[in-house]
Amino acid sequence: MPAFQAPDSADRLPGDARPAHDPRSDTARPWVIEAIRLLEADANRSADTHLHTFPLPAPWGIDLYLKDESVHPTGSLKHRLARSLILYGLVNGSIGPNTTLVEASSGSTAVSEAYFARMLGLPFVTVLPRSTSPEKIRLIEFYGGHCHTVDDPSLVSPRAEALGAEPDSYFLDQFTLAERATDWRGNNNIADSVFRQLALERHPIPAWIVVGAGTGGTAATFGRYARYSRVATKLAVVDPAGSALFAAWQSGDLTAASTSTSVIEGIGRPRVERSFLPTVIDRMMQVPDAASIAAARVLRARTQHWAGGSTGTNLIGAFQVIAEMLGAGRTGSVVTLICDSGSRYAQTYYDDAWTTAHGLDLLPHTQQIERFLDTGRWNT
Repeated sequence: MPAFQAPDSADRLPGDARPAHDPRSDTARPWVIEAIRLLEADANRSADTHLHTFPLPAPWGIDLYLKDESVHPTGSLKHRLARSLILYGLVNGSIGPNTTLVEASSGSTAVSEAYFARMLGLPFVTVLPRSTSPEKIRLIEFYGGHCHTVDDPSLVSPRAEALGAEPDSYFLDQFTLAERATDWRGNNNIADSVFRQLALERHPIPAWIVVGAGTGGTAATFGRYARYSRVATKLAVVDPAGSALFAAWQSGDLTAASTSTSVIEGIGRPRVERSFLPTVIDRMMQVPDAASIAAARVLRARTQHWAGGSTGTNLIGAFQVIAEMLGAGRTGSVVTLICDSGSRYAQTYYDDAWTTAHGLDLLPHTQQIERFLDTGRWNT
């Protein structure tokens, strides 16, 4: 059942010649206003998330913070993005009471969009790779979404775009719109939230923010916000080995492409998406998949925070910049993200049989991480 109903067509104003199902019609306008209120109410309840500390030796004089996005109602960083994308469609007159929402997603974005679609009483369809974790597919379907799987990951976006072009459908298009749908100036976006939460810490202006890049929207928000706030904070973006994004940032060639596939869901792309803004990034690092998974497991062992593989990718980047700060005799703070919960990957990243079957040897990376946490040195 829809969360609320649009007014009857008899309520349309005489001058409105658009069909009643058109999102821009006078019939749809009250529905859109109520939809925006519901999304804003959700933001008011849930937008600010915890900022945890990761235990580092006190003599280092460096603080590592983890922005825990797994505590959103839909369990991931993508909760913010999904809300922003749907708001963007609503205020642009593209979404109305009879619109089917369509997305191309590897999982977490679709989980959050399905949640909001159910809240608004709208159908939701996502196109995703068949390799997406079963846990994520179950969550999408739990919220009423329909999963359209494809064997070839390169077909995900074109298939979703085609579905979104059908009548009474709207392509949410995270890989194009992520960087423009989020208000990077503030309004309690993720960057604004982090800086406010750091205000009473001993190093309130972080030396580095470390994030991954899938759509590029989170990186764009942090990079723009730091410049807008006139602070010296630098942005490091971590990328799975083989992703096209690192090559594009390094060379400046935004047509860069890759045939390599990473098992780390949510980040890394075979092509450069339009929401990826290399100009706001100060540094990029490539991280092997096995290192990402090893770091996620170390995080759980050291803090009890159970996170997914992309969080491990973030940690590898954070550990490297901290080692460099130590080597240079610098103190300060570093911030990264817990992107989603490890419960979504119980049968993959946290399953030894699965990692072995995928040829991932975690031991050397685990040993490297443990040595760093003991000595402060990162051996490349």
